[in-house]
Amino acid sequence: MTVPSASPDAIPLVVVGAHLTGMPLNRELHELGATFVAATHTAPCYSLYALAGTVPPKPGLLRVATGGTSIEVEIWSLTPAAFGLFVSRIPAPLGIGTLELADGGQAKGFLVEAVAIDGARDISEFGGWRSFIASLQPAAAAV
Repeated sequence: MTVPSASPDAIPLVVVGAHLTGMPLNRELHELGATFVAATHTAPCYSLYALAGTVPPKPGLLRVATGGTSIEVEIWSLTPAAFGLFVSRIPAPLGIGTLELADGGQAKGFLVEAVAIDGARDISEFGGWRSFIASLQPAAAAV
């Protein structure tokens, strides 16, 4: 299956954390002229970790052989030049690799180096970064 993009020459990019809509780094996609394509999920072969010491807070998506889950992600579309610029700015231990999506498609997207999960919190049970961040907010006071 082919992952849709905004135009025939554009490159789809899967984001999983701080670049999601409404998150602190989403502006970087907008600044590069990226177009939102779809909200979807990964195939159930990933674990999601809250990485220690990242500012703003960021998750790490790691493909696992067993015990994985499906994680909420977004697909954005960038021109080849914007994609190259975006990728050149990604700090270690994050990188871009090929992700498997729930519908069987594949696209380039954020992954984390395995060494980075030492000491990181496994947050896979939340099903995505947005749900994990929401869990950190104090419950709204009853009105």
